[in-house]
Amino acid sequence: SVMFSVQSKRVKDGSLTGMYFDYALAAPTLTNGGNILILGMGTGTFAEQCRRYFPSSKSLGVEIDEKIIALSRKYFELPEEIPVVPYDGRAYLQTDKNRYDVIMVDAFRDITIPFQMSSEEFFRLVEQHLAPGGVVTVNLNMRANGHGNINERLIATIAAVFPAIRTVAVENGTNIALFAARDESTLDRLPQRASHLQDKELASLMRHVAANWKSPPRGGEPLTDDRAPVELLGMRAIDAIIHEELQYYKGVFRREGLDGLWKSL
Repeated sequence: SVMFSVQSKRVKDGSLTGMYFDYALAAPTLTNGGNILILGMGTGTFAEQCRRYFPSSKSLGVEIDEKIIALSRKYFELPEEIPVVPYDGRAYLQTDKNRYDVIMVDAFRDITIPFQMSSEEFFRLVEQHLAPGGVVTVNLNMRANGHGNINERLIATIAAVFPAIRTVAVENGTNIALFAARDESTLDRLPQRASHLQDKELASLMRHVAANWKSPPRGGEPLTDDRAPVELLGMRAIDAIIHEELQYYKGVFRREGLDGLWKSL
């Protein structure tokens, strides 16, 4: 796909384009790299970025889809020395005894949000695997508005576990990068850590993240193993997007007629 080719080119030439996995580099910036666990490895973009900017870091990926793992090795040049376990992220945590400086959760893709990785119980499991001073980063990529939307519920769920939370909207996209830690001081040191980065492009992006992230409002109803209606919440978000698009095309039709509508498609 076009998105995959852009990601592949960006990884190979080492440039930062301001996509969500670039923003997520705030997590290893806060921890000076360290041991990194990626739940939802995908094509390995975040692991490659961590390897480039934090060479002493060690990444481990967990990816439920073995075909994606094969594609990442064949077409995205993910090195064999970056291990990837073909397993469900939550099931892996339940068997793993290690702790990590950075845990990335990138399992929330459009409406295919796994309920078992969206609950308070899951994030408590994540917290148990976090090393002292560690940081969790989560990619929220569902565009959603209105009270009780899916992003709001996910943020409330993570906030029920982690006292310190920041969110920053990724420019020119629908993604929200979320960062969580056990205490505020861990996240507060981002400007200082950014000032010590050798790579000027990365330092600039980290300053941008620090200047634009915010503490989201507390409250809301967390998702739990007993009640995590992520499919329903996801469909509501999709319905809202469809309604928004239809309103746009209705406006074009009213102003420009059928010819204008055809040209806008």
